[in-house]
Amino acid sequence: MSGKKYLKSRRQFLRKTLAGVAGTALLPGSSSAAPGVVTPGPGSDAAAGVPNPVVGMHRNLFNGDTCVYFYNPELWLPEDVTLKTVTNTRTGKLNAKPKPEGGPFSAKAIHRYVAMLAGSGIDTFVINANASRAWYPSRTMPSILDGYKRGDRDFFRGHAVCVGAKKPAEEEAFIDSIMPFMNQYQDLLDVGVDWLAETTVACREQKIAPWVSIRMNDMHGSTNAAGSFYNVPLLKQPEMRLKNYSYGLYNLPTRQGLNYEKQEVRDFMFAQIREVVEEYDFDGLELDWWRNPLCCEPNASAQTLAMMTDWFRQIRALTERQAKKNGRPYPLGLHIPGRLGILKSIGLDVVTLCQEGIIDFISPSGFWCTTWDMPHDALRAQVGNRVAIYGVIEDGVNNLPTMDPVRDQTLPMRYLSASPELMRGNAAGKLAMGADGIEWFNFYSTDAPRLPDLRADYSSMRDIDKLDSLRGQPKHYSFGIGGRNSNMIPYDLPAQLPVTLEFNAHHAFTVAMCAEPDSSGLALTIQIITSAADDVTILAVSFNGTWPLTKRDCVEKLLFPCGPLTHFTKEHVGYNYHFPVALIRDGWNEIVVENAGKQPITVSCIELGIA
Repeated sequence: MSGKKYLKSRRQFLRKTLAGVAGTALLPGSSSAAPGVVTPGPGSDAAAGVPNPVVGMHRNLFNGDTCVYFYNPELWLPEDVTLKTVTNTRTGKLNAKPKPEGGPFSAKAIHRYVAMLAGSGIDTFVINANASRAWYPSRTMPSILDGYKRGDRDFFRGHAVCVGAKKPAEEEAFIDSIMPFMNQYQDLLDVGVDWLAETTVACREQKIAPWVSIRMNDMHGSTNAAGSFYNVPLLKQPEMRLKNYSYGLYNLPTRQGLNYEKQEVRDFMFAQIREVVEEYDFDGLELDWWRNPLCCEPNASAQTLAMMTDWFRQIRALTERQAKKNGRPYPLGLHIPGRLGILKSIGLDVVTLCQEGIIDFISPSGFWCTTWDMPHDALRAQVGNRVAIYGVIEDGVNNLPTMDPVRDQTLPMRYLSASPELMRGNAAGKLAMGADGIEWFNFYSTDAPRLPDLRADYSSMRDIDKLDSLRGQPKHYSFGIGGRNSNMIPYDLPAQLPVTLEFNAHHAFTVAMCAEPDSSGLALTIQIITSAADDVTILAVSFNGTWPLTKRDCVEKLLFPCGPLTHFTKEHVGYNYHFPVALIRDGWNEIVVENAGKQPITVSCIELGIA
């Protein structure tokens, strides 16, 4: 990985893409403003009528991680890669699952993927450049394959424990899986392709805006800080890591990330941010504080908050210089949990960053499961009107296990991108609460398991940022469910479910929805899902203040299929209640569930269908 080789390729692609931009009329992400007109800087009056550089040009964002092209090469390079179930050369036995065979991996996959995003209505591609290490051939940060020679199994061995492989056979099986995957990156390196730079070229060709996302404290290799090939050398130094982040019986390594109170950490991360801003052809920068929400020691002092805010000012100055150089805005924003008070306690004063005009957008989200009750209205009151707020749609629906009865297959979580109805419902609720647009996160995870009939529906992303186009269409809403799996406490919103109701007890639940036209011919079904072991006799449901209904249908099926998943598992049962669709309001809607029977029941989940 010679630095000269990739510096040359960057210059070549910059000349190529800048020439293309010069001959293109106002691409998404560009501006009609005169060259040199940039977004307001630190200390500026954010309410002085300066337009937000995000709203209007960037409404349907797709966030792709460092592996987005590489998870399913059989989809993007079908002429070179096929799925096969083959004999494992190490064990001599037939593999349990099919794996991609063929190659080499080529830049055609990048261009095809970006073209598909453009054809699916995406106007901005937010590509993630790093985990702990850079996953592109960086000249500034340690890169993910530094020191690797093709076929070196020991290079990956230290990461096996990070994915739960503890026995020797499990470790070898992990290496069997990870090495062919990482060899795809090596295929590109061998022919001098920088996939991060190639992403911007593909975006320019498709006329969608390329943004870059930097993970600020990714902990995928945390179980073995010193031995995993994922980790930067700085993470191996105990004095550079957080020490007071854990409480309770949590997995301690995931909370021992880099400590931003250390000058060395701030300098290290700033160097990578500067590289992707100055040496690549991006139009915007997202700092991802959800992967992972680790910054400074909790209960940060006023001095620590001021120090971090000043560090963000330096990043803002960097993006402003790039905006001036490009002659178009260079938005800066944050992907964050929605609990701003918790973030302030670890050194991230999001409200001040917004009010001072240091950042242009926030993307509040869940960690893995999408949110159904993100308070975009309350966030707006805190951050002001100038900052764009994106409704982030994560791929996990919630922790309700469901099944495919045809194949007798159960999954612990549904993949939202396999259901157009879930996609519409989640987007509609967020837009009705005042979100300025949609950002998709982990959308492609649906394809990765390679399960029959389970595929991400890219085409359903088109126009999903337009609330009026969603009205009158079938939708599926749900709720967040608490528990260990996929919840990052204390950063995720506290889950409303599950709830146990004693005799003569009732409980109110709120969900964000959009109103439907009276002439739509649609109806509202509210599905209360309980434990199958509960003795449910009289269960009453009220919606937005109506007199409680007790008449219901007992069902085993979901309101809408999610790919091949159509039924509850044997642990749950559903009760359907029917209401007029005209009762639905834009924004918050209330469901009150009352146990009028004598035995306690557990409300495991609530789902709403518009059909």
